[in-house]
This record gives sequence, C-alpha cells and structure tokens, in this order.
Amino acid sequence: MKILHKILTSIFLLFAINIFASPQMPDYIVIENDTIPTYNLILEQYLQKKNPNEDKLFGLSFRSSENFGVSTNCWRGYQAIYKIINDKLYLTNIISCGELNSKSRINLEESKKKIKEIFSENSDSNGVFVDWFSGEINFPLKIKNNKQIRWDGVFYRIFEYETVIKFNNGELTNQEKFHNYEIVPNGVNRENKALISDKIFKELKSEIWNKDFDCSEKYLVTIDETGKISKVRMTYTEKELEEYFEKDEYNYCINKIKNALRKMQFDILKDKGKPISEDIYIEIWQEENGKIKNWTK
Repeated sequence: MKILHKILTSIFLLFAINIFASPQMPDYIVIENDTIPTYNLILEQYLQKKNPNEDKLFGLSFRSSENFGVSTNCWRGYQAIYKIINDKLYLTNIISCGELNSKSRINLEESKKKIKEIFSENSDSNGVFVDWFSGEINFPLKIKNNKQIRWDGVFYRIFEYETVIKFNNGELTNQEKFHNYEIVPNGVNRENKALISDKIFKELKSEIWNKDFDCSEKYLVTIDETGKISKVRMTYTEKELEEYFEKDEYNYCINKIKNALRKMQFDILKDKGKPISEDIYIEIWQEENGKIKNWTK
C-alpha cells in the first residue's frame, strides 16, 4: 500500500490546506446581568428555513471574506445578541463583527435597521420573539478551571461544565447544569483529544505485525458512548477501497487494530450531559520488518 499511501497523503494535505477553516466569533445571550458567548447558530436556522438557497445577508456573502472587509473569523459578517425576557427568547440586536468587544457602543440604529430588513414589523420593544427555535442552547458555567474539552475548529465548543437551557418555540421549558466529562476507573484520559492518538498507538506498537501485509494507512478509530473502541475504518470511500486495496490485506489491518484495542477503556465524553462518540485519527507507517511508526500529525 505504500506508493498509493504516499500519493493519497499528498492529495489529502493539499486538500486540507485549501479547506482550512478559521475560528468563528460567537453570538451572545443575555441572562439576567450576564452576557455570555454562545456557540449555537439560531438566527441561521430562521434564514435557512426562510430561503434555503440564499447565501447572503445585508449584501454579505457567507464564507467569503473577500466580499466584505471583515476578519475571516466572522464569515457571517455579523453577530447576534439574544436575551431571555419573561422566560421567552428574543433576538435583541444584530451587530457588526467584534462590535460588542470594541470600545465604542453598539450602533443601535444600524442594529434596528438590520432586524427590520429581515423581520419587517415582527418585533416589539423586547426585540424579535424567536418562536422558530426549539432546541437547546449551551454555554460554559462561570466557575474556576472550567475547561473547553472539545472544539470543531470553527464554531461549536463543548465545555467541561455547562448550563443547558431548553426552548420550545422560543419559550423556556427547562434549565440544567451538566458535567460533560466522566472519569471511568482505569480509563484512559480524554480531556486533550490531541494526545489520544499517541495512547492508541502505544497499544498498537506492542503488537506483532504480519510482514506479509502492509498496514501503512490513515485510520479513524471510533470511541463510543461507553468509552470503548467500537469501529475502525480507513479514511477512504467504499469505491476507493474496492479499487485500490486487496481485500485480505484490508481485513487483516482493520481486524488487527480492532483486536489490539478491544481491551482499552476510555473516560466518557458528553455533550449537554449526554454521552457521545468521537473519531480519533491515526496514521501508521509499517516498515518492511513489520515494525510500525506513528505518522499521525
């Protein structure tokens, strides 16, 4: 597999460079006297429902910073501010990127103009009632040493300790606090995702690998909701696997990894208090003598 592996790795790296995404600025939710960053795209749900094919708002093209003079950290070209008033969720402002963090005050007139452009006259003194939203909003608890334990690299984040508020058609129905990390006895620590691949590779390196099969490849190892390895797969499509890989070699490599990792137990990761699974990327290079090296980057 080595020649194909090198070719596909080069293609993958070029593709990754082209699709590199920038971290995005959050929206905000005002609860009592606190203004808290929130990584839940609520206004976008309304815009998508209103016009699924539209990619512009206020003349700004989403995901195309060339069309407006703002940072690539704000593809939308704006940020939204929400507020809970009498157990109802309202959109109170639509502001320019970074405006809330600037030294100057929010341009309220410009905000009202943007809201009117979208919602016409469907607003009152509180703002726009967010009756299109049913779901959950999560944000970090303000406590000491509260860590961000997962981030998609662009927008969505999971914090170890969170508050989750639930809405039904814009009306608050429930509010709870959650701990999103469960330590399992003798479990492998998962707080830092970047270190998990090294822990997985340590298990694989202790195995004896068949020199007749070349397992030099990129893999995704799934840790399920219980903290166990539930799936191993290569990072290619079914068509690519059929076209480029020998079935016996493929089956050997996948089963070898699954069997080597079957006894591993990891701590449990949660999102909004519910256990979740996640994929861990690993890359293996196998020498002719059967020994493997960790090529994970």
